[in-house]
Amino acid sequence: MRSTTILTLFVLTCSLFHFSARACTSLIISGKATRDGRPLILKNRDTGSLSNITVQRQGEKYRFIGIANAKDTTAYEIWGGHNEKGFAIINTAAYNLNKKDEKLELEGVVMRRALEICASLQDFEHMLDTLPRPLCVDANFGVLDAQGGCAYYETGNDGYVKYDANDPSVAPHGYLLRTNHGFSGDRERDQGVERYHAIRHFMQQEESPYDAERLIAAVPRYLYHGITRTDLTRRPPLSLRDTTWVSFRDFIPRYITASCLLVQGVRPDEPAQHTTSWTIIGYPLTCVAIPVLITPSHQLPQAIQADDKGASWLVNESFRLKARLFSLPKGNSHDYIDLAQLINQEGTGIMQQLRPLEQEIMDQGRTAINHIRQGESYALLDEYYRWVDQYLHSHFPTQVHP
Repeated sequence: MRSTTILTLFVLTCSLFHFSARACTSLIISGKATRDGRPLILKNRDTGSLSNITVQRQGEKYRFIGIANAKDTTAYEIWGGHNEKGFAIINTAAYNLNKKDEKLELEGVVMRRALEICASLQDFEHMLDTLPRPLCVDANFGVLDAQGGCAYYETGNDGYVKYDANDPSVAPHGYLLRTNHGFSGDRERDQGVERYHAIRHFMQQEESPYDAERLIAAVPRYLYHGITRTDLTRRPPLSLRDTTWVSFRDFIPRYITASCLLVQGVRPDEPAQHTTSWTIIGYPLTCVAIPVLITPSHQLPQAIQADDKGASWLVNESFRLKARLFSLPKGNSHDYIDLAQLINQEGTGIMQQLRPLEQEIMDQGRTAINHIRQGESYALLDEYYRWVDQYLHSHFPTQVHP
């Protein structure tokens, strides 16, 4: 699609639509602070659009992998992903970068466009500089590229402020965090403060250098509350039968958490095509992480794509398990979780049963990706994707046994 057409559509969309509020938790890490020297960006997605899918598309210039809403059949909006040039992007809603009455949000449109045409942070900056005003966004965009770039762009209707994770004066520990406020905005209107304190607590406890697999497994399931300092893992119930209802508001994982994405970039001496998206396409407490790359065959595991009914098989399976966690029949049931179904001292909780399954998927994925990094055929990844589908259908729990 021609750039002029894209800009016209951007203006029309901005003038016609009002999108519902979104929230997320995110972090970005310079390659200088990671175990393998590859930069990372991570987004835990909170949204009213709970059914997500993984898509692979050919954009105007570049092919990309991204997270989309299942109901968005054209993947018009993308909520995080990477492209074949090693450019990757995530976002969180900021809510304090524009005036109070400016609520239009086109972050998903902007991110899709960036994945289509950007190969670097400089390309992204040029895109933001040349898009029509108002930009119709109120967002923290986390971006990395194949040259080692890694930064947040706090972006409002009129422009942006860049925060560089490679700059020690900005990121003394090599990482930056954002939830639902920008540091350059009206700090009286900060939102997502509870989750900001939680992710900051996690990173303060975490030893550097930081590891991609550890982060994708831990951050979206971090059961520490940033304000009350409640740690739900400290006193788990005795068994699955020991029903224990606990308040479940404003943790990093929430009822409205739909998915999680960690994009692992490349070192400057590596091919951009080795950029990897570690995806948890369903509810993180009842789903598993799967790494995916863009391959010449353009394949992905079937379980994380839309099926003939327009939804992901893995997401639907995670919803089935999620219903066991939030099973209060009346009242504000989404604010209370049965902790015994999630974790317990017998080790029979949903998250505990899924842990070895996820570890096997990540181990097999790491092996295949390392072979690709050593120059072997991308056919290994296609084989891995087929194995993932078979393994999930054979081992994903059909029910949680007491």
